[in-house]
Amino acid sequence: MTTRKIGISAVIMASVLVLLGGKAYAEDPAPLPEVPAEYADKKMPAGWLTDPKVLAEGALIYTGEVNPQVNCASCHGKDGKPVKKGARDFRDKAQMGRMSDAFWFWRVSEGVPKTKMKAWKSQLSEEQIWQVIAYERQFSK
Repeated sequence: MTTRKIGISAVIMASVLVLLGGKAYAEDPAPLPEVPAEYADKKMPAGWLTDPKVLAEGALIYTGEVNPQVNCASCHGKDGKPVKKGARDFRDKAQMGRMSDAFWFWRVSEGVPKTKMKAWKSQLSEEQIWQVIAYERQFSK
C-alpha cells in the first residue's frame, strides 16, 4: 500500500469515527438508576419551586453560608455551571428535566457512588435538602 493510500484510508476512518461519534451522542442518554424504595415517594413541597423565601434559603445553603462544609457552588459553580470536572451542570435543561424530585432528594441525601458527590443527609435537614434542590432547579429554567 502506498503512503497516499494509507493517508486517504486514515482520513476516511477518522471521518467515519467522527460521524459515528456524533450519531452516538445524539442517541437517548443512558437511563438513570432506579430510586431506592425509601426515597421513591419523596416530592418537593407544594409551591417551593417559586417561593422566594425557600429559594433564598436554598441559595444560602448552596453557597455554603448556612454550613461551610456544605458548599454546592464549590463544585457546581455559583451559576450552576460546573467548576470541577465531573460535577453535574445544573443549567442543562434536558438532563435536569429527566430527574424526578425523588431522584434529586436521593442523590443529595446519599451522594453518588464513585464520584466526589458526597452524602449530605448528616449535614442537612430534610427541609434544607428540599430548599437547596428548589434553588438548584432554578438554573435550568
